[in-house]
Amino acid sequence: MKILRKWSRILHRDIGYFFIGTTLIYAISGIALNHMSDWNPNYSVTIKNFNTDLNLKNSTNVKKNILILLDKVDSRKNYKKHYYPNNNKLKIFLKGGSSIVVNVNKGFGTAEYLRKRPLIFETNYLHYNPNRIWTWFSDAFAVALILFAITSFFMVKGKKGITGRGGIYTALGFLIPILFLIFFM
Repeated sequence: MKILRKWSRILHRDIGYFFIGTTLIYAISGIALNHMSDWNPNYSVTIKNFNTDLNLKNSTNVKKNILILLDKVDSRKNYKKHYYPNNNKLKIFLKGGSSIVVNVNKGFGTAEYLRKRPLIFETNYLHYNPNRIWTWFSDAFAVALILFAITSFFMVKGKKGITGRGGIYTALGFLIPILFLIFFM
């Protein structure tokens, strides 16, 4: 039992150090993704309202007027394309996922700017398993988490270990998800 305890500590410690970064990535993005109904975890959104007297109704010179509008509201360099979702509205797509919607009859417009949230955007990208290599790495991380759980059984002995207080905490750790499934599924 002493050798099992020794190797459990070594594995728990060394694998733990190796996966500290990955643990933080999944923890930060997990919190962000858990609250998607409260906010956009990938982008911050800024709204800017404006008025214009330019003729933006569907005509031959509309693109020229759109570029003039962009000089005032954003930058003509960001123009991608435009279309009319209906007779009253013009939607202009900008680089980076931002867009502008203009009521062509009243001249009232709204620009919506999307900006990537630093650090959180990248952690969410990894959380979604973007490619096969990352999937293999995250599978290795999942195996490491299983090893963390198993080795923790053997790290502490006595009344603070798995046969004492540690066993109570372990039972609660299983009971809470089971109760959640029973009551909310």
